[in-house]
Amino acid sequence: MSIKTQEKSEDQSRRLYRAIWRWHFYAGVFCIPFVIWLSVTGSIYLFRPQIESWLDRPYDHLHLKGVRATPEQIALAAVTAVPHSSLHYYELPPNPDAAARVVVGVGTREFRVYVHPVTQSVLYIINEDHRPMTLLAHLHGQLLAGRWGSYLVELAASWAIVLLLTGLYLWWPRQTEKLAGVLWVRFGKGRRIFWRDLHAVSGVWISAFALFLILTGLPWANGWGAYFKRVRQMTGAAAAYQDWTTGRASELAERAALNNNSLNAMADMPDMPGMEHAEHVERTMHHPSPDAYSAFDRLVPLAATLHLAAPIKIMPAVTPGGMWTIKSDSQNRTLRDVVQADPRTGSVVGRQNFNQSMLLDRMVGVGVATHEGQLFGVFNQLLGLLTALGLITLCVSAVNLWWSRRHARVLGAPLPMKQPRWSFALIAALLALAIYLPELGVSLVLTLLAERFVLSRIPATRRWLGLAPASVI
Repeated sequence: MSIKTQEKSEDQSRRLYRAIWRWHFYAGVFCIPFVIWLSVTGSIYLFRPQIESWLDRPYDHLHLKGVRATPEQIALAAVTAVPHSSLHYYELPPNPDAAARVVVGVGTREFRVYVHPVTQSVLYIINEDHRPMTLLAHLHGQLLAGRWGSYLVELAASWAIVLLLTGLYLWWPRQTEKLAGVLWVRFGKGRRIFWRDLHAVSGVWISAFALFLILTGLPWANGWGAYFKRVRQMTGAAAAYQDWTTGRASELAERAALNNNSLNAMADMPDMPGMEHAEHVERTMHHPSPDAYSAFDRLVPLAATLHLAAPIKIMPAVTPGGMWTIKSDSQNRTLRDVVQADPRTGSVVGRQNFNQSMLLDRMVGVGVATHEGQLFGVFNQLLGLLTALGLITLCVSAVNLWWSRRHARVLGAPLPMKQPRWSFALIAALLALAIYLPELGVSLVLTLLAERFVLSRIPATRRWLGLAPASVI
C-alpha cells in the first residue's frame, strides 16, 4: 500500500470515527436521563415478589379459628364490597392462614379485595392501579403518561441501543496498554483517565446484558408492541393468546372484557348488546343469581391440587356454559400452565403448558421472564440489578467526562469533519436497525433533515450544537 493510499485510508477512518462519536454524543444527551430513570425503577421492580410479600404480610398470617367460609361465600362478599362490580378472578391465598384474594372490576378499574376466610369480613380493598408495584411498572414503562409516555420510553430505548452499539465501536481496544482501560480501570493515572476508563469498562462489561434488557422490554411498548402484533399475524401466531399486554390501552381493554364473562352475564340485568363501553358496566347494578358463584366451591379445591406456580387465578368462562380457566400467573412465564375446567363437575377438561405455545411467543416469554428477573431465581434478580447499576455508572461517568471537557456557551459535541464514505456493511446495519426499530428509523431521518435544513442555518444554534466543521483536525 502506498503512503498516499494509507493516508487516505487513515483520513477516512478518522472521519468515520468522528461521525460515529458525534451520534454517540447526541444519543447520550437524549437517552441518559431516561436510562437512569429506567435503571432505578427497573432495579426496584426486579424484587417485586419480595416487596409484595412484605406489603401483604398483615393479610398473610391471620391465626384463623373457626369454620371457614366457602369460596362461594368469599366471592360474594368481595363483589358485594365494591358496588356495581363484576367478578374478574379468584386468587388462591399464598398459605392456609392467609386472607382470600378476589379481584373485581368496575368498568376499566380493578379492585383487589382481601376477605377473611372465616368471618367473611373485608379486610382491605385497593385499586390495582394504586398498588405500589403496579404504579412502579407504569412509571417504568409509561412515565404515568399513558401511550405517549410509552412512545417516549420506546424512543429512548431505541436510541439507547444506538448509544451502546456506537460506544462499543468507539471504545474497542485502540492504543491501550493491552486490555487495561477496556476490561479494567487504570487507577493512579489521573482523574480524567479514571473517569474515561470507568465509562469504557462499564460499557464493555454490561453492554450485552443491557441490550438484552432493552430488546426484551419492547413487546410491552405501544408502538413496537403493535408492530410485533402484525408480525405475529404474518407468522400465524396471532391465533394464540398473547400472554402480555401492549401498552396501557391493551391492559384496560382486557379488564373491560372481563366484565363480560359468563358469570357476570348470569347477573339479573337487562340485555346490553356488546357492552362495548365501560361506563355501561359502571352504571349497572349486578344482581347475581343465588348459585352464580357456586362453581368456586368445586374449582378452588381443584386448583389447590394442580401444582401450578403461584399466584393461581380462577376465572369464569367467557361465554355462558363454557369452561372456566385455572391458570398460573407466575412472573416466570415458563411455569405458566393454563387449565380448562368444567364448573359443573369440577373436573379438568384440558391443560396447556408453556412449551405448547408458539415458538415466537415462547421466545418472548423467556425474554420477559428474564427482563423481570424471574427466570432463574435470585441470581437473575442480581444479574439484572448489576446491569442496571452498570448503566447508571455508564451515565454518571459520561456526564462527568462531558462536564470536564465542555466549553462555555456550546453543548460540547465533537466537531464534525468532512462527510465520511459510508460502507455497505454500515448502511445495511442502519437499515436493519430502522426496520427492527421503526421509531428509531423515523426519528433518525427527522433529525438529519432538521440538522441539514434548519439547525445548521441558524448561526447561534449551529455554533451551540457544534455543527460547523472543525477548523483544526
